[in-house]
Amino acid sequence: MTEREFAISVVKRLHEAGYEALWAGGCVRDELLGRKPEDYDIATNALPEQVRKLFRRSIAVGASFGVIEVLGPKPLTVEVATFRSDVSYSDGRHPDAVIFSTAQDDALRRDFTINGMFFDPLNDRLIDFVGGQGDLRAKVLRAIGKPPERFREDKLRLLRGVRIATCFDLEIEPVTAAAIKAMAGEITVVSAERIAEELRKLLLHSRRARGVELLRELGLIAALLPELLPMVGLPQGPPAAPTGDLWEHVLRVLDLLGEGISFPLALAALLHDVGKPRTVGRTPDRYTFYYHEHVGARLASDISLRLKLSNDDRARIAWLVEKHIILCDARQMRTSKLKPLLAHPGIGELLALHRADARAWGKSEDHVDYCEFLLNEWTDADLNPPAILTGHDLTRHGLEPGPKFKLLLDAVREAQLDGQVKDKQQALELVDRLLAEQQ
Repeated sequence: MTEREFAISVVKRLHEAGYEALWAGGCVRDELLGRKPEDYDIATNALPEQVRKLFRRSIAVGASFGVIEVLGPKPLTVEVATFRSDVSYSDGRHPDAVIFSTAQDDALRRDFTINGMFFDPLNDRLIDFVGGQGDLRAKVLRAIGKPPERFREDKLRLLRGVRIATCFDLEIEPVTAAAIKAMAGEITVVSAERIAEELRKLLLHSRRARGVELLRELGLIAALLPELLPMVGLPQGPPAAPTGDLWEHVLRVLDLLGEGISFPLALAALLHDVGKPRTVGRTPDRYTFYYHEHVGARLASDISLRLKLSNDDRARIAWLVEKHIILCDARQMRTSKLKPLLAHPGIGELLALHRADARAWGKSEDHVDYCEFLLNEWTDADLNPPAILTGHDLTRHGLEPGPKFKLLLDAVREAQLDGQVKDKQQALELVDRLLAEQQ
């Protein structure tokens, strides 16, 4: 049984029991667009306890809001929600109470017209109280009713509106856009986790560059990622002949990443030059941004913490930002410096960022091609061979443990990766030479 078939069966069972039941929201929109819905939601006039009595295999995931999860053959599930109206949103995110009502009332409390439609799959009938089908055909995103009221109810809708407009290639209707812009500063009442999830969905979409520009135009960048704003208007290229500003460059990099990328790569691409406004200098023939990658890595880490991203994502994003220019000199780089970079688990993302950055500048991608050639030529053992020497070996060699151990082991490791040291005897000879030089 497919998810769609299971969703039809749940509607049918509710109908047979004498209840009204309809597909609701995003699944209706996706079906009209010819897309496969991520999931199916069902709205009904059956009360939560009636739904649970009808479907023994069910879970009350939000019974106070009328939401019951009905379990089908694994892994199939659908959410069944009682038609409702919401009573005030004092926290700007969740209704203080709900009143079970009618399908029309339920449609009017939803966010955008394209998400406010119902569909009867048993009779192949669309129920549209809010004009969602017309807006979908016109490729318009419009808030239901008065936009400020919809956004005051749930401030996350400010960000969701931009994400939905981006992912479905819609123009935001002017009154709706004006309300988002007027209320953008209020997005901060939403939890960092929910904000991060919306940003994740937006940045993973192929039209991410348009979405990020829309966030800026509507004031949401200022509220969520103010560190990015100094990039707007910062010149690029020679002072005498600038080639656009830094913000335009970042948008080009985002666009050139293509599809099927990771969230850390997408966010790192957005942040890769965030350190430039804080390090900008100027000579007669060019602008300079010395050490901007290190400043940017610190800012990227701070932003990741603010968004409450996982430690793994935060570390990967900061690493990508810090290393986003390091491979430009790959052909001239010492092997001992290049191999650890190529052995890093994020090397695929780093090369993708380097390639997009080079293309955005219209520069050579030779350094990326060279690194990919080496990755094909070298095995894992070539890139990250077992250490020839350990601290235990140094102790057996007669040395007292101390701070010099790390310096000696690092020197041996570099020589090993450069191919200058191939066995333990050569490694200990190098240690003796280094100690002699220190005397």
